[in-house]
Amino acid sequence: MTATETKRRPTRGRKLIIAALVVGGLLVAADFGLAAAGEYQVAQKMRQKLGLSEDPSVRINGFPFVTQAIAGDYRDIEISATGVPVRDQLRDLEIHANLRHVRIGLSDLLAGNTRGAKIDQVQGSVKIKANDLNRVVNQVTPFTDMAIEPDTRTELTAGQQADPAVAAVKLSGNTTVASRKIRITAYGTVALANGDVVISMNDVELDDTSLAGLDAVLGVVREALSVTIHPGELPFTVTPTAVKVESGALTVEGAISDIPLNEAG
Repeated sequence: MTATETKRRPTRGRKLIIAALVVGGLLVAADFGLAAAGEYQVAQKMRQKLGLSEDPSVRINGFPFVTQAIAGDYRDIEISATGVPVRDQLRDLEIHANLRHVRIGLSDLLAGNTRGAKIDQVQGSVKIKANDLNRVVNQVTPFTDMAIEPDTRTELTAGQQADPAVAAVKLSGNTTVASRKIRITAYGTVALANGDVVISMNDVELDDTSLAGLDAVLGVVREALSVTIHPGELPFTVTPTAVKVESGALTVEGAISDIPLNEAG
């Protein structure tokens, strides 16, 4: 074996490795390109079905995309939209949906033809943020700087603890009584009733207990914060079954199985 032959072999090996990397990179790029095209078509369909002013964010999870496309089974399509208005009460809803096992052929998906598409399960949620709650409460009594927090003080009954449609909530904000600005903190529950979100306040605290007619003030504040919110339908007409309290928002959740993709609205 000559010295020249010894030098050539590693060179050929490097070329093969480089070629394989280039081909692999092109395949990955093509895979992401197909996924992006599919996401665009789903976004267009969801914008129309959900009545949105802009395309929602759509992500087809799982790699590689092409294996899902060949099978016609997309394991998880994630859809989200923010700033969604409902009636005059709510203007900043956040909508989220996970579509589990969307069954549609690649050619139909890329053409935007969803007539025959089926979904094994949809998990949907609507998030009501503090600024929207502030707007609803203001229809009764002016409040500012409304805050939503999980409540660790309110004691739920055993039945309430086992019910995902009930949660403890803590609300706080500023209001004006007798020309005096006061800070209020209220404790109670949030529950689902026929798709509505019902907030009931049990205990109210003020940072100024020297106000004249304190009991009457507490009663007015309790009534103002005990409101019913109509968040509209969940995506894909999912029936709400659970409500959660997190810092800054109330989230209504639900799931539905075996539904056509065209029944998004």
